[in-house]
Amino acid sequence: MSAWRNTLPEVRGKLLRDEPLGPYTWFRVGGAADVLFLPADAEDLAAFLKALDPDVPVTVLGVGSNVIVRDGGVEGVVIRLAGRPWAQITTEGDTITAGAGALDSMVARASAKAGIAGLEFYAGIPGTIGGALTMNAGCYGSETKDVLVSAWGLNRRGERVEFALADFGYTYRHSVVPENEIIWIEATYRGAPDHPAAVQARIDAITSRREQTQPIREKTGGSTFKNPSGHSSWKLVDETGWRGKLFSVTGGGAMFSELHSNFMINPGEATAADIEGLGEAVRSDVQSKLGVNLEWEIKRIGRPL
Repeated sequence: MSAWRNTLPEVRGKLLRDEPLGPYTWFRVGGAADVLFLPADAEDLAAFLKALDPDVPVTVLGVGSNVIVRDGGVEGVVIRLAGRPWAQITTEGDTITAGAGALDSMVARASAKAGIAGLEFYAGIPGTIGGALTMNAGCYGSETKDVLVSAWGLNRRGERVEFALADFGYTYRHSVVPENEIIWIEATYRGAPDHPAAVQARIDAITSRREQTQPIREKTGGSTFKNPSGHSSWKLVDETGWRGKLFSVTGGGAMFSELHSNFMINPGEATAADIEGLGEAVRSDVQSKLGVNLEWEIKRIGRPL
């Protein structure tokens, strides 16, 4: 056992040692965190970060919808912002402010209730605001950068840092802010006034489309690959024959969904090695046969066995 685990700061939240992370992810796979920290609120998190040995690695885990936790677990402290204190949503005029732990879909619904247009696309993203900030999440032609005003978070030293939209340097599914360097706490967005029923109707259409075209009731991780310039990832997966093809490394196997071939699924007893191995096998096949480089959109964290 690492010595630092015996000298962790006092907290008001929960510190869980050797906590399995699979149950916290949509794929339901992966090893344990050396330590999982569930902070009570931002003040609890700030105090913890200030007191934590700066050499201890820190990883942020959201709702686990867009991540593969490798089978060997995650070194250091994994921080998960879960529960009501992290998911508060408020509206004022044409702006909406949301905690980093708020589900994107909940933010979309709150915007409809307040008559704020522009955030409907969040109804189609299975993650939290913290993740959306990190990767410029988007779908159906809209992205986080289109509506974000500002955000704030805590750095590794527990200090509050403020970011305007321009500070993120957003491009397609990417921010210039290094992952895990800032733990996002809250974001403010600006939309446009509209009738609540009209906003809700667009959200309903997005939700219906997603239910019909994506395997949302499977153990999945959302879109696996970014769309290369001039290509659709799902078409590349199809062209190389990987839709519905079971792939196994060490477990029961993983596959790309029959419903949407850019979505990997765990059909039963897959391991993280199966899922990541499938993705790498497809990347290699697409590169060799079609000359196109597929980049991961799903995050992969932790140690292999």
